Amino acid sequence: MDHPGADGARRIGPYALLGRQSTAGGSEVFAARSDEGLLVTVTVVGPELAADPGFRERFRAAVGAARTLSGAFLVPVVDADADAPVPWLATRFTAGLPLRQAVDRHGPLSEPALRVLADGLARALAALHAAGTVHGEVNPDSVLLTMDGPRITALGMVGATGSPAPSPTDDMFDLGSTVLFAASGGEPDTGALPVSLRDVIGGCLYPEPPDRPTAEQLVDYLRRQDLPALEGSWLPPAVTADMAAATAAVGSVSAGGGGRGPLPPPPEIAAGAGVSRRKLITALAGGAAVLGGAAAALAFSGDSSPAPGGRAGGPGPTARPTSPSGARSTSASSASPSSTDGPEQIVLAGPDAVKAWSEAGKHAPTCLEASDKVVMVVTAKATSFLDAATGKSVFHPLNTTNMFRTSSFEYRTAYADGVFYLLCDTPSQPGLLAAFDAASGKVKWATNLAAYDPGGPTLVSMYPSNYVAVAGDAVYVCGQVRQKGGKYSAESPTTGYIRAFNAATGKGLWQVKGTDINNVLVPPTGSHLLAASAVPAKKPGRVQMIDAGRKGARGWKVSIPYKSYYFNTGWPLTCYAAGLFLFAGGNGDTLFAVDAATGNEKWHRRFDAKNGDQVKIGTPFSSPDGATVYVPVGSDLAALATADGTIQWVATLDGANDMGGSNQFNASLAMGGKSAQCSADTVFATDGAKTLWAIDAATGRARWRYSDPGQPDVGFMWTVGGDHVFIASHLTMTAIAAHGR
Repeated sequence: MDHPGADGARRIGPYALLGRQSTAGGSEVFAARSDEGLLVTVTVVGPELAADPGFRERFRAAVGAARTLSGAFLVPVVDADADAPVPWLATRFTAGLPLRQAVDRHGPLSEPALRVLADGLARALAALHAAGTVHGEVNPDSVLLTMDGPRITALGMVGATGSPAPSPTDDMFDLGSTVLFAASGGEPDTGALPVSLRDVIGGCLYPEPPDRPTAEQLVDYLRRQDLPALEGSWLPPAVTADMAAATAAVGSVSAGGGGRGPLPPPPEIAAGAGVSRRKLITALAGGAAVLGGAAAALAFSGDSSPAPGGRAGGPGPTARPTSPSGARSTSASSASPSSTDGPEQIVLAGPDAVKAWSEAGKHAPTCLEASDKVVMVVTAKATSFLDAATGKSVFHPLNTTNMFRTSSFEYRTAYADGVFYLLCDTPSQPGLLAAFDAASGKVKWATNLAAYDPGGPTLVSMYPSNYVAVAGDAVYVCGQVRQKGGKYSAESPTTGYIRAFNAATGKGLWQVKGTDINNVLVPPTGSHLLAASAVPAKKPGRVQMIDAGRKGARGWKVSIPYKSYYFNTGWPLTCYAAGLFLFAGGNGDTLFAVDAATGNEKWHRRFDAKNGDQVKIGTPFSSPDGATVYVPVGSDLAALATADGTIQWVATLDGANDMGGSNQFNASLAMGGKSAQCSADTVFATDGAKTLWAIDAATGRARWRYSDPGQPDVGFMWTVGGDHVFIASHLTMTAIAAHGR
């Protein structure tokens, strides 16, 4: 027989084809009707796939498995024929619209709709995986939007289209990319995901399969957020109107005689509109949001004297920082190689590192923290402790877990004064802040964060946590607030929070929240915190002192016209050194240093590109003694004296990153939780070529470099403890001495 849809062929098996709905994976999907009037959806296998020698056997087994499945978000199989000249599969007709068609026509889904989509897909996959099978083809074409939620179609194709067979972790990656498609309209940009989904959907997209959450974990994560239920339809009116029109059209054709007229044309889908797994990983790992053309040679300018009136940008509590329009300051000193009044740029080059030790584990780490004697390794299964000198286990593993990998949005560990702190879960209690004795590995205390709400005995808010830090006798947890019954939109400002706990007991001390709190910097000493915020509607951002000594009372504040650095909630994108707060302002090209207690400006320094490209400062960081501040700007890393902003040295990367573009420091792109850190005399920083550099803090010259050809696509995870750096790559932990010996 002719392939259905070609030259007037309008039947497949016992079904009359009413209209082609879509094309998916080389197969065509039709609305159809049986002779008894039953409406079904028929997937007709493409000729190339049908010709695969092993396909029919896989298809037959997949159909048998699919007939046993049921679930609220699964479209059941009603019929199939693996032995027909053209194999086909029939599922129950469900009134709805393919996700791709809905997004192509009407744009990305809203946050509430994305949450319903993620939850429904996770529940469907949980049912599949519990039955011992997988789907293998979750994508915008196999997901149907209905009035009651999403539905996964093509169940009988489960495992039949691929060899080797897909795994549950492949399904979870596909779920993540499907939700990302719905959030972004097709671009692999995780920044399009709402805050409530960014962690867990980002986790689904981890390149390493063991790092991805399971379907059950995703369902549980969304349930524990306890956000307000939707009222009315979960989809916008334009999408539901399209659903009604499509269903009515099918009904009209069915009533009119079962397909005697010409078939309606298929929906138009642009070639290459789908996002492949590899393409998505590459785009995410490569840092799609590159900050300007900062890889060129830089020129530096600044003014070491305080601004008139003593405050950044002049007098007044909300004064704008100096040079907001980008006007160049006086007394420039060039950092280019041709300069005669500034340090010569140092092109980084060094020998390969010598490993102190390397040990393999059973599970890929999600978080790392280290002292000079112990390394805390957190996975989705347990928390263990390794001897920093040998890599051998020193304490009994604990059942505290964390499923979210350290990222530019998350840093869930801290260490201070012989104690490790961790945001974690246990099998019986999610959402904990726990403290572990670094000398014994024993739990000192654990506080249930979800239960802590000063509003009274009734839980009125949820507090997803992004960042934990320690200063003196207090430990701080920062993140965003989600109110029960609250409304959320991309136009609304984010409400962030700071929660303080007694570092010795875990007892809650105080809490502040507000739309003026996004990312929060907790210095290692002192009682002054720095909260930075960015609000929508083109309003300026600002940095603001939070006085921990007065239970989080607001202090001085400075307006920042360039606000895009400060949209994250929880993660610090500012720096503290020797009593000064440092932050980017102006057009994102100027570093300001202000007194932490008063907000009075001490100095500022502007960064310009020699080739005229716009420069964007990355996240600054300081030496342990606070005497030096390091500023990543594209391919360059500048060391500045904290006292007056004098340039000490500039190290620069040469060559290309792993995607063929100019190589840049990851700290310039805000990639990774801590992509630049310091020991007493060494600066460690990763780059876009997946290399870790150890740079002499005194000279700016490379001591060594480390690269693992087998590391994950997103790069390895690492942390500094004492005079060693500890690296997690897949299942392998490696230690390297700061001096490479």
